Order: sequence, then C-alpha cells, then structure tokens
Amino acid sequence: MYGKLHSACLHGIDGVVIQVEIDLANGLPQTAIIGLPDSSIRESVERVRAAIKNCGFTYPLKRITINLAPADLRKEGSSFDLAAALGILMTSEQLQFKETEQILTIGELALDGTLRPVTGILPMVERAKRDGFTGVLLPWENAAEAALIGGINVYALRHLQELIQLGSSEAKQEASSSTPVTASLAKLLYERPARLNEQAFDSNYAEPLEDYRDVIGQQHIKRALTIAAAGMHNIMLIGPPGTGKTMLMKRLPSILPPLSEQEALTTTKIFSAAGKFKQSDGLMKGRPFRAPHHTISTGGLVGGGSIPKPGEVSLAHKGILFLDELPEFSRNVLEVLRQPLEDREVTISRARAVFTFPAHFMLACSMNPCPCGYYGSDHPQHHCSCSVGRISQYRAKISGPLLDRIDLQVEVPRPKEWPSDTKPITSAHMRDQVYAAQAIQLARYHRLPISSNSELFGNYLRRFAVLDKASAEMLQATLDTLGLSMRAYDRILKLARTIADIDGAESIQSQHVAEAIQYRQLDRQYVTMEETSG
Repeated sequence: MYGKLHSACLHGIDGVVIQVEIDLANGLPQTAIIGLPDSSIRESVERVRAAIKNCGFTYPLKRITINLAPADLRKEGSSFDLAAALGILMTSEQLQFKETEQILTIGELALDGTLRPVTGILPMVERAKRDGFTGVLLPWENAAEAALIGGINVYALRHLQELIQLGSSEAKQEASSSTPVTASLAKLLYERPARLNEQAFDSNYAEPLEDYRDVIGQQHIKRALTIAAAGMHNIMLIGPPGTGKTMLMKRLPSILPPLSEQEALTTTKIFSAAGKFKQSDGLMKGRPFRAPHHTISTGGLVGGGSIPKPGEVSLAHKGILFLDELPEFSRNVLEVLRQPLEDREVTISRARAVFTFPAHFMLACSMNPCPCGYYGSDHPQHHCSCSVGRISQYRAKISGPLLDRIDLQVEVPRPKEWPSDTKPITSAHMRDQVYAAQAIQLARYHRLPISSNSELFGNYLRRFAVLDKASAEMLQATLDTLGLSMRAYDRILKLARTIADIDGAESIQSQHVAEAIQYRQLDRQYVTMEETSG
C-alpha cells in the first residue's frame, strides 16, 4: 500500500516542500526513513510509533518505508513527525479526511500525541502558498505565525486525538470498528485576528523608548549618527570609558524609519528560521538591533552548522549590528565581516549545498583609543601611560581593509562641563532629518537596484556623487596626505552625498566633502602617531 503527503523544511531562510511517501509492505515489521534524514528525523520513528498507539490507533505490523523527496536534499528537524504519522494512518486505512484540498502538514509529535511547535513556520507557509497549496495543518502554537501569510487556510491542531473526535458517539463507534475514522479539518480552521485579516503589516509601530534627549551634550556625535542613519553608513565611535559611546549607539533605532512591508517579511523570515521570532501580532516592524558579545565565534556571527542557520549579521538584516569594544573581538571573527559588508549577503558552502543568507546591515561599533582607555582624554585622575607602540598594537587588531569599510570614525571626548541649560537634541528632531534625507534618496534611486547612498557603486557613484573642481582637488589632497585607499575615497564620496541630502543641497559642495573627510578620525590619528614616533 502506498500513500503520499506533503511537509516542509528549511533551506537557509527559505522553505522547501518535501514529499513524504509511505509504503506498507508484507515482511518483517520494521520502519525505515530514507532521503538524507538527520538524527532527529531518524528518531521520529519512535515518537510516531508511541503517538499512534497512545491515541487509540494501531501501528501497522508491516515493513514501513518512509521516503523524503527530493532525496538529494539533506533534511533536519522534527517538522516531519505529523506528516509521517498521518501518512501511516491514512495508508493503513485507519484515517481519512473529508476535504480534498491540497494540505501541507508540519509538526513535531510528543509521545502522547501532543503537537509541539517547530521553527521556521513563516518561510514554510510562504513557500506552500507560492506552490499552490490551499491549506496548512500545524501545531496550535505555530498558528499565529502562519496566519501572517494571507491567502492560505491555517488548520491548528493541539493533539493528534482531535482528528478522531472522540467526544461524539459516531467517532467512538468508528474508532472501535474496522472502518476508517473520518476527520474534518474544517473544525480546526484557525480564525485570524481582525487586524491580520485587514493587513499583516502595520507601519504605525511603537517607537523605541530610549531617546537621544537622555544624552547630555555630544552634539557633534549626534550629528554624525544622524548622517550614518540617513545613508545607512557604517560608524565607529572612539573615546575613553564613560563618555556615552554605548548609550549613543543603543539609541540609533529611535531615529531609523520602520521596515517596509517587503523588508519586514524578509526580516521576519530570518528570525523565524533562526527560531527567534516570538511576536504574534504581525510582522516585525522595528529595525533589528543586534549586539553580540565579543566572545562570539565566526559561525555565530555569519552563520554555520552542518545545515547552516542565520548568524548575527543576518539577524541584523535591514537593521544595526553593534559591536561594542571592537578590538576585544577575535581578529578572525572581525575579518569575516569584510565580505558581508561589500556583498550584503553571506554565502556558506557545504558538501551538498550552498546556502545564501541576506546580510544588509549597518555596522555600528565602539572602541577605546588605547588599551587603558584614556589616550588623549585629559582626564584629571586618569592619565594614559600607553606607549605609541602599544597603542599601535592595540589598534592593529582592526585590519586596514575592515577600517576602510567604516565610513564614519568619530572621536567621543569626555565632556569638560555639563551643559544643564542647553536644550538637548531629541530623537524626534534627528529622525525628521533622517526621514527627509531618505525620502530624497528613494526618489533619486527610484527603479534602481539601490535605495540608500551607502549602496552606491560604479557608474551610479560617478553619476550621483559628482564633485566640482575645488571639492575634487580637496579630496585628492586628502587622499595623498592620509594615504587613503580608493575604497575609502569612494566611501567619502558616498558620505558627502548623504551630508548634502541632509542639508537639502542638490549637488555636493566643498563643505560637505570637508565634513566627510573630518569623520576619518582614525586615518588622521595614524598619520599623527607616525609623525610623533618618527
């Protein structure tokens, strides 16, 4: 006897529909799962066997073969339990459904038949909808997430025993006789909340509670952060301990616009695939802010595993990746950032497949100017005792190619006085500037494969970041003096374009280029230190 159902698994952050084929044949009773399953899928045999028996059904004493097709795709996870159990029951003619619609079946089974949630539901259901499935049967805990994808019926199941409806006398009679139990999925239809029926994405998201009005002074730092947010430029803050570097960075989400609907769907899929999506009231609206600890591994940062999962750079997609105390991170970990910062995606190759994860993020990082932290701070009680060689060794933990990719390198000095009567710059004021500059960029790059100034490349950079003669000469002189690379040259152009947008200027002017050059703080300090040591 032969039966077939459809289930799904993850491949990167995308769902893949898997055919679960069941064959019951005479022979020595045993169950085999084929089709490149991992250990968790092989163990599902015992889970399925116990769940079927504990729900009043009979596990067939036959030779059972379960094939997961396509056979050349490695599968992992426990999402096939429900499909395997229903496939065995339907093939052995113990269960049948009234509905004939094409259903995707996903879920993990407990030994007593309870359905447990699985990760990655959102991309699986999205793929099912694209492939023409009309419904999905899954655990109750996953129903709210699945309901975010409209146009497909969601059937929520708490326990395998719900299918035989033991509460009715008819079902009891069927369960005790040789006739199959006829189940109806209609009673399991999950009712979407009204707000999800209208629109899964709502741009009126709750703004972050942290505000830049909490930061006393540091007006020039807020200006730099506004520029970084407006063009999605990478930024680094350099300063002694206690000057507010971390505090300033953690308030960056308060001046960024909410995710667009397409961005929200992609970001939510990434979090769902990583098992970190906990919301039930809609897609993610605020831009992610990820701040991994400096002990993170290379795989934790960019993703990894035998079947790779998204890393921190992908979880920060369309948001911010904040690396506090940058030199404390392993050099090998920092070097893997170079490719994602350029390509805006991560490619992980394995023997049987290549996985690509989106990684379009804004890198925000902070560091002390020296190992003790007080170089150039003029602190009345702490004086830097680090030699030039020790400072150079400390900063050498950040390679030149990585430093080249950081557009703004801004010094955060210790405030010499506390301005109590000065009206602080708030997040609302900074956000208005960011929104206005991004609106200009969206209009300028309409129908182009870029959306912000930081994404300019090649001909687009030469077309939209044109310098007049005086600005070009100034930038060339700076290039010769500081010994900047051509990558740094291009990034200064992008930064000047964003500064001009914030100022509402149609063309880049000399003051915009001068301000962009000013933010290459570490490049200027390296030149000064070399002259001092010489």
